[in-house]
Amino acid sequence: MSEITLYTKRTCPYCLAAKALLRGKGAAFREIDIENNRARTLEMIERSGRRTVPQIFVGDTHVGGYDDLRALEKQGGLDALLTAEV
Repeated sequence: MSEITLYTKRTCPYCLAAKALLRGKGAAFREIDIENNRARTLEMIERSGRRTVPQIFVGDTHVGGYDDLRALEKQGGLDALLTAEV
């Protein structure tokens, strides 16, 4: 299974929703809180090309934000991505 990485902020409702969706799938993830951390914020922007949180990666695949994650789940693609071998 690929490592899941989420760039988040504590007060972000979309971050909370993304974590809840992933927990509901039984998926473990690594959370990187970028609040007040300029280096991590720059890392997220460089890696994703976006400035908003959450930014979600499954392995090297950039899923996007919460809306992208939810859409992938609705389309039935999230399970396949989460169980793909690295």
